[in-house]
Amino acid sequence: MEALSLPAALSLVAGGGAGLSPELRAALGASLPLLQRDYRFERVWFWGCIQGVRGAYYIAQGLGPDRAAPRSRLYSLNCLDWSLLTAATEEMLALAEEVKGRFQGDPSFEYSLAEINPEHERVPVMKEEARLIATIEQIDRAVGIVPRGAFVKTPLGSVHENRHFEGLSLVEAKKLSSYFHFTEPTNLKNKTLLEKADLDPSTDFLNSLEHDIPQGSWSIQLEKGGSVVVLRSLLWLGLTFYHVPMTKQFGYVYFGTGEKNLDLPFML
Repeated sequence: MEALSLPAALSLVAGGGAGLSPELRAALGASLPLLQRDYRFERVWFWGCIQGVRGAYYIAQGLGPDRAAPRSRLYSLNCLDWSLLTAATEEMLALAEEVKGRFQGDPSFEYSLAEINPEHERVPVMKEEARLIATIEQIDRAVGIVPRGAFVKTPLGSVHENRHFEGLSLVEAKKLSSYFHFTEPTNLKNKTLLEKADLDPSTDFLNSLEHDIPQGSWSIQLEKGGSVVVLRSLLWLGLTFYHVPMTKQFGYVYFGTGEKNLDLPFML
C-alpha cells in the first residue's frame, strides 16, 4: 500500500486484525520518505510484515517509472533502519519451498537443507534472508493484486498508472473478475479469440482472479458500512486487499507468518 496514505489505508484493513502500533506507524512515517529520497524511488509501498518467532520483518518496496519492472525490496527489524534485499532467483524459490516452519526473526539464521533433503549436498544451508526474499516473491506472484483499469500498458510494453482510473463501481467491485494479479500473466495466451474480443489490450494485460486455483481461495466482503471492498487470500493467510469503490484508493498489505496454507484444498 502507498506509503503516503499508510495510516488511512491501515484503518481500512483493520477488520481482519492487521495493524501496527502507534510507535511503528510513527517510525514508518518518518523513515519511508527518507527511503524514497535516498534511493531515488518514484514511489514507496509498505508491503507488510512477516512475523517470526523472535522478531518481525517489516517490508517496503521501491518502484520506478515502469510499474511492471522488478521492484526493489527492503526490510527492517525496527521500521527505521532499512536493508536492501537482492533479487529472487529461481533456485532461491525452489529451496524456500522445501523449508517448513516459522521464520526465526534473525536474518543470519541458517536452515540445514541437508537434514530436510539429503540430495542438497551442493547447497547444504539456506540463510533466513534468502528465504525472506523468496517468500516475498512467492506472495507477490500468487496474491499481489490490483483493480482492473488501475494500470495501463503502453505500446512500448511499459506499465504506468492510469490517470483516468476513478475506481470500480460498487457492482463491479464485488466481482472477482474485476481484480488482476499484478505480475507476469500466464493464462492470457490460452484464451480463445471469442474471449479476447471483449478484452482491451491496454488494460486487460494481466490474469484475472476468477480463474485462480483452487476455486474459492479468495474471500470478498463489504466493510465499513459497505463503503470498502476487502479481499482476503485464503492461500496466503494474512494478505488483505482493499478498494474504496468510485475512488482511486486501493492497495494490499500482508501481516502473517510467511507460511503458505497447504491445507486449503481440504478446507473448501
